[in-house]
Amino acid sequence: MTTTTRTTIAELASHLRPALLRLTRLVRNQRVDMSVTLTQLSAMATLEKRGSMSAGELAAFEKVQPPSMTKVLANLEERGLVRRDVHPTDRRQAIIAITPAGTELLDSERRSRDAWLTKRLGTLTAEERALLQRVIPILDKLAEQ
Repeated sequence: MTTTTRTTIAELASHLRPALLRLTRLVRNQRVDMSVTLTQLSAMATLEKRGSMSAGELAAFEKVQPPSMTKVLANLEERGLVRRDVHPTDRRQAIIAITPAGTELLDSERRSRDAWLTKRLGTLTAEERALLQRVIPILDKLAEQ
């Protein structure tokens, strides 16, 4: 890779990063229930996507300290959004699962964000929307690296 190429890539990064951050912040702010934190929503989304797991596994997956996850889960459990089940092989451990109420809250949050983004996308031209459609696999590739 040449110096010119590295500079061009660095310039792209410096322009892309703030645009992605602004858009992400705007999408995240389209909330239904502001009493549930983004950390709590993320934990529930992980449980929904990956299935039941121990609090320690969830903390590791979410990259938070176990005591922080304990507080997150206590709040979610108190609200009936997650439940603790007995571990199938180690009765001393609990397995955390999302409840139907938790799934409904996540669905509601997604609908709200999708509606906001749909409205914003509607202000773009057909060509701009087509360009965004082609960019999605590239953004997914960047996110998976």
